[in-house]
Parts: sequence; C-alpha cells; structure tokens
Amino acid sequence: MALSCMRGPAAAPALRRAAVPPAPAALSFARCGFGRSAAAAAGWRVEAVAPQGVKAPMDADAKNTVIPATPSKVENGTPSEITLEEFEDLSALSKNGDSTVSITVVGASGDLAKKKIFPALFALYYEDCLPKHFTIFGYARSKMTDAELRNMVSKTLTCRIDKRENCSEKMEEFLNRCFYHSGQYDSEEHFMDLDKKLKQHEGSRVSNRLFYLSIPPNIFLDVVKCASKSASSVNGWTRVIVEKPFGRDSESSAALTSGLKQYLVEDQIFRIDHYLGKELVENLSVLRFSNLVFEPLWSRQYIRNVQLIFSEDFGTEGRGGYFDSYGIIRDIMQNHLLQILALFAMETPISLEAEDIRNEKVKVLRSMKPLQLEDVVIGQYKSHTKGGTTYPGYTDDKTVPKDSLTPTFAAAALFINNARWDGVPFLMKAGKALHTKRAEIRVQFRHVPGNLYKGCFGTDLDRATNELVIRVQPDEAIYLKINNKIPGLGMRLDRSNLNLHYAARYSKEIPDAYERLLLDAIEGERRLFIRSDELDAAWSLFTPLLKELEEKRIAPELYPYGSRGPVGAHYLAAKYNVRWGDLSAEHYKA
Repeated sequence: MALSCMRGPAAAPALRRAAVPPAPAALSFARCGFGRSAAAAAGWRVEAVAPQGVKAPMDADAKNTVIPATPSKVENGTPSEITLEEFEDLSALSKNGDSTVSITVVGASGDLAKKKIFPALFALYYEDCLPKHFTIFGYARSKMTDAELRNMVSKTLTCRIDKRENCSEKMEEFLNRCFYHSGQYDSEEHFMDLDKKLKQHEGSRVSNRLFYLSIPPNIFLDVVKCASKSASSVNGWTRVIVEKPFGRDSESSAALTSGLKQYLVEDQIFRIDHYLGKELVENLSVLRFSNLVFEPLWSRQYIRNVQLIFSEDFGTEGRGGYFDSYGIIRDIMQNHLLQILALFAMETPISLEAEDIRNEKVKVLRSMKPLQLEDVVIGQYKSHTKGGTTYPGYTDDKTVPKDSLTPTFAAAALFINNARWDGVPFLMKAGKALHTKRAEIRVQFRHVPGNLYKGCFGTDLDRATNELVIRVQPDEAIYLKINNKIPGLGMRLDRSNLNLHYAARYSKEIPDAYERLLLDAIEGERRLFIRSDELDAAWSLFTPLLKELEEKRIAPELYPYGSRGPVGAHYLAAKYNVRWGDLSAEHYKA
C-alpha cells in the first residue's frame, strides 16, 4: 500500500478515521461483477504518520497507521481507534471476502421506502450488484413482523424485462434477507436492540452499515444521534443517506448540517438528490467532455440561452400539506434544477474524482448572483373543466389552507458571472398541473452570422436556430435540431432532428435513479451526492428571494389546471429575447 506523509504527534500504531476519501478504484464493492482489493473491501488504507515537525514519509521516526476509507463514528470530537493487530485480523477476513453490508431503511413503512428504496435494492440484487453478504432491515415506529414487512415489500417488486425467467426465485431470495425492527426514532435503547440484531446477522465478518433516512427532516438529528451512538459499525464503515429537503433556507440548512456533524463527519453524510442519478443527467459530462463536437461550443460565444424545464401533469394529489410548507422553488428549483445547471455549466474537472467534480460545481454556484424578484414569476394552479371533467385547484385540496400563497409554478432567469457564461440567461421553469409531464435541458444556439438562407425562414430567424435537447424523462432522448434541405428541385428548408432515442437504441432497461445512488453509497462513491459547501452555495442563491416572497406575501398568478402555466413566464423569457422551447408546435413532433 502507498505511504503518505501526515503531520502529527508520535504515537503507537493505531487505526484512525480519515476525512479524505479513497480513490474510486479502491472503493468499489463489486459493481455488478467487478472485483476489488481486500483492503478496500474492509474500507481501510495504510498511511505513514510522522511525528510532530516531520514532513517526509521516509523520515526515520515515521509510524505506519491503518486508516479506514470512511469513518464509522466520532466520539467526543476525536476519531475512534483500534489497534494494528485488530486491523490485521480484519484484513485477513477481507482477503477471504468475509465482509458484510447491513442496510437499514429508517422509515420503512413510508411511501418512499415502499415505492422506491426497497424496489431499488431488489433491482441491485437482481442484477448481482450487491455484495455476497448483505442484510436489509426496515426500522419504523409501526408494529410489524418480518413476514408482514416481506409481504408489504413484495407488492412493489418488479424484475428486469431482460431477465424475467428467474424472477420469482430471486424475489424469494431477496425477501429472505429482509427483516424488521420496530422502535422509536429518538430511543438509543431501541437502536441498541437493532444493533444486536444486526450483529447476529453479521457474525464475525467485517461489518459495514448504511442507514437510509426515509423520514421527515425534523427527526433526522434524533435518528443520527441514536444510530451513531448505539448502532454504528465498530470494525467497518458507517454511512448515512439523507433525503431532501435539506432545510428551508440558508439558516435552517446550516443548522441541520451542524447538527449532523455533531455525530458524523462529512464523508459519512450522503445527501441524496435523486435527479443526479438519472441516466441522462449522468450522461451530461460524457456528452460534453468526450465529444469534440460539443466542448468548443459550450460557451457564451455559441450558446444563446439554456433552459431547464420540469413539468408535471398532476397536482399535489393529497400531498398538499407537505408541499404547502415548501413550495415548488424549494421542492424542485433549489435542488434538482440547480444541480443540473451546475453540472451543465462547470469547467472541466481535473479528474473524475468526486471531489474534483464537486469543486467545479461549487465554483459555478459561487459565480452566480442571488435571484432577484424581477427575474422570477410564480403561479398557482386553479380549478379547470376540460372534456366534461373538472380538475381541482390547489386550494381545493383539503390539506391546503384556503388562503395559501404557496407557488405551484415558478420561472426564473439566472446568470453566471464568469468568462464562459457571462450574459447567457439560464432559464428555469418548474410547475405542477401543467399540460405535460417532462424534464429536459434545452440549449439554444446563436443565429448563424450572415446566414445565406435566412430568406427561406422569413423574418423569424428563431426558426433557423440550432437546438440541443436532452430529455431526462420520460422517454429519454438526446436530439439536435438542424436545418435541412427538403428533397426536390426547389430550395425549401425545414428543421430536422438528429435523434438518439434511448428506447430504440438500447435494448436494456434504464435503471431507476435510486438504484445508481444506493450502489454509489454502498461503494463510497460521492460524485453524485451533495457536499455541505455546495448546499450552502445553493441556498445562498434562493434564500433572499424566498424571504422576500414570504415577507411581502406576493400573490402567485393563477393558471388553469392542465394549461401551459402563467402568462408571466412568457414575458420573463421575452425580457431576455428567449422563447420557451417546450411550447413550440415542433416540440410535440420530437
């Protein structure tokens, strides 16, 4: 193993927790059949620790230490330690592949766990992506037996289309590894009982533990405190996946981060934004950095505007109580769309290491100016009758206050103040109860200078603009709109699509975003998770706007259920000489 220099007091060889993540090649459990080193299997690495004042690893008094790739817990502000002899025992176990992963889904009786987390875990098992030894525990306050949990989970499991022949057998094997423990979220005693059950399944193996917090944010800290003190791994890694929302503004987000770091270090915290696990979002950097045709065009010189669009064709559907306390800006724009924007606009990272990519994303966010009220339009859907069917308005939801001003639609213009993107409007739009369900990135290029064929397009030069569309969902696709001559003796032009339609091109079913993110968390890959400084930078852009909207009680513009949203969104785009690309007639032909 490689030696590195660490400045610190002389000490006996000890196992110490490291804050620096290991290289991706050393973190993988087995991504669907690919092996890894024994040391990484246990999550440990060896370094040389120098006495105080010693700078070089080869100095005479340097001591060997063994450091876990990800810390298990912090006690009294000091990383916990075990002896070198104990590590050698753990290493021997790892060489035999004798380590295990215990996954605890906290809030196992909730909708997210039933509809997304358990199905994603089964899909990973079905694809042979989980380690040989693993156990899944559901934890919630509801009283339930192991059999009842398995029955609940079995109703939501499906098999891959291309491997359906052994579906029932795989399901039974998976369900036999699922167990349940009932307990209070703020009870260390109940988590100690969970710890005992986990140890029974782990036996003498190196135990690695992953906790997925599928619970409301107001009880995150209770669970993290109890899990850290009573159910952390003593000889492997412990990691915690935290679901959004990560606070409501800068202050509450900072308080949540501070609270988490009382019991965990940053490398243990995996803040999940499932949109970063979408296939087309992960493909963004591949499309840009591995295709010479795109990278030279990726700047203000050639790009006129970028649009990030999220629309749903349904309303809150009984979830109004939760949604009303957050609204569309916090629920979609501040996280999903802003994360995509940062990935899209970042400079070339020095490597594909998680920290290098996240460093570039933070630079983008810090280069942006906070949103101004004049660059934002908010809306709220109202009741509408169409085809003899009446669709309820937002405030018709019984869980929503009748006088609610919470926006269900928002459009915003953002700007990045750096050399690459100066002056280019990044337009975001997100809404519920709109005319279609879609999430996409639309890149509209500048007009061709002195276009020889502009007469063929009349006065509307926008019709001649090239546009790159990355459709994230549904029906994933990437297509480029170009101008083309219609076959014949005359000179007639039209717009055609160079289309990569994923369903037609690839026979394999696209994995759900939760599958990719859960696998990354198990492997310790942080590239698609949000770092604390990244979160701070994101909230700093939206917090002033959110406070102004709430303090001034600005009323949202009403729009009919099933429409294309408030008229104000079109005026906002026109202010920057932009047309929303998803509203043209050609959009529906794509």
